[in-house]
Amino acid sequence: MTLPKAARLLRRREFLQVQERGRRLYSGEVLVIALESGGTRARIGITVSSKIANAVGRNRVKRWVREAFRAVRADLPPVDLVVVARRGAPAMGLEGARRALSAAAAALAGGRA
Repeated sequence: MTLPKAARLLRRREFLQVQERGRRLYSGEVLVIALESGGTRARIGITVSSKIANAVGRNRVKRWVREAFRAVRADLPPVDLVVVARRGAPAMGLEGARRALSAAAAALAGGRA
C-alpha cells in the first residue's frame, strides 16, 4: 500500500528546504528533520544513502519507515519530515522504525523540537 501523494515530499526543493531549516531529532538509527508546514497534515520524505546498504536493504528500510509513519501520522502536527537513515538502520527492523518515529512525534507534540 502506497502513501498518497499528499502525504509525501515529492521534489528535491522540498527535501532541501526541510534539511536546511528544519529541527533535527536524533532517534536511534534514523535522523528525523522536522519543519512546520503550511498544510493540514504531516508529510514525509525518506533518504537512505547507498553507503547504508544495497538496494534490497535500502528499500526495506524505506518500507519500515513508511509503515511506522502510517502508525504515528495521526499524532503528528502539520509538519514536513525528512527521515535520514543512519548506519544501524538496516538492523533496526520495523519496531525500531516505530520507536524512532514515535519518539519524534512525542517530541514534536510536546514542543521540545
